[in-house]
Amino acid sequence: MHRSAPRLTRILACAAVPVMLVVAGCSSDSDSKGSGSDGGSSTSSETSSPGGEQSPPALEPAKYAKLPEPCKALTSKTVEELVPKVKNKSGTAGTSNDTGARGSCSWNGLEDKGVKGSNYRWLDVSFQRFESESGIGSGEDRAGDAYKKEVAAVRATEKAESVNSSPASGVGEDATAVSYGLTKSGEDFKYATIVARTGNVVVTVGYNGTGFAGAKNPDPSQLMKDAVTAAKEAVASVAKANQVS
Repeated sequence: MHRSAPRLTRILACAAVPVMLVVAGCSSDSDSKGSGSDGGSSTSSETSSPGGEQSPPALEPAKYAKLPEPCKALTSKTVEELVPKVKNKSGTAGTSNDTGARGSCSWNGLEDKGVKGSNYRWLDVSFQRFESESGIGSGEDRAGDAYKKEVAAVRATEKAESVNSSPASGVGEDATAVSYGLTKSGEDFKYATIVARTGNVVVTVGYNGTGFAGAKNPDPSQLMKDAVTAAKEAVASVAKANQVS
């Protein structure tokens, strides 16, 4: 028997909380470091100060000058395969006060199989871009620091159970896969997150789901495999967005 609509609504509403908290935490980190496309690139040439001392050597310009549109970072085919009965195929864009520095998009869907239960899936992707800034560091170094903090934040997800992490090969220049479980309102949700760095951009893909009313929970290994597929597309979209036409 299916749960009542109010109860199911409460469960679905909280399903994505850990992922969104991670994204919010990353945005805060980016803001604190002055990340973004605010014209603050530190590519000034080496000059002498009034006292005759040499200024620091110029930093290399950041590799990527812009981000892809988050809701177009994944193909429609991938979204529909990973999120059956997706509610909004176009995705729901996250809010950002600087789309050149950060952006995100999410999709969710509930596949009702009648007496066999229902399958719920949530998928999201987020991007953070860093400029080279004098006195702070190159875009790649700053992205490297943010990447490590993002991985640590995912691993520290509140009330996460059976947390496992390992390198994710073939995804950007650095990538870590983190899997865990969460119990919400009596339901067991499975999570797979990929955090990757490509140049001066950090890409995070979160994928989670559960089975309702007798439906099986998603297989963790398959969930992670699908998350890697989405992450590879998201990383590729960064390079594509910066191609010179």
